[in-house]
Amino acid sequence: MKNIFSRRVNHPELEDRELVALAKDDAEAFGELYARYVKKMYSYIFHRTGNTQDAEDLTAKVFIRAYSHIGNYVDRGAPFQAWLYRIAHNLVANWHRDQARRKIIALDDYVAHSLQSEAPERLAEDVEERDQLMEAVRRLPEERQQLLLLKFIEQLSNAEIGEIMGRTEGAIKSLYHRTLLALRDDMQRTPEAGQQRRLDGTEV
Repeated sequence: MKNIFSRRVNHPELEDRELVALAKDDAEAFGELYARYVKKMYSYIFHRTGNTQDAEDLTAKVFIRAYSHIGNYVDRGAPFQAWLYRIAHNLVANWHRDQARRKIIALDDYVAHSLQSEAPERLAEDVEERDQLMEAVRRLPEERQQLLLLKFIEQLSNAEIGEIMGRTEGAIKSLYHRTLLALRDDMQRTPEAGQQRRLDGTEV
């Protein structure tokens, strides 16, 4: 992916907050931040849009916007990447509105496998059961799909997800719990309900 931040200071020992302070006056310091997070931003956006070209364009816009506002960035204790995810989230939301359509987040095998860890027994033993789970995920409201994406694909903490989604850590835990219950109830309503294994509703 071509970018305008290819020049970077090679200081892997510096923490993000130190690089951010430097980046306010030094484009090469911002290039280091770009190198650290461009793949994460691209992965997140690709799963939200579903195509390579738009994911590349929006990823570039994330960093252009971040660089243009880095001078106003205030460290409030949240990770720097949470700020980038918030920018990416807003850009993707605008993209969906501009396209006048809503893409369904494709979580695929990764989330199916991750959700298994929340169950007392294995959730899906074959492809058919996995597909039934993914259909239930796709029927969730977009906000809950985003939570699963951030949690299982991006592997962010509840606190980081809360920063991105504008909620408290406790609210994210509660939403996650309700999401698991909604998935369980949805799957129990399907014709194959008798063959399904139950999701665990335990809070994380």
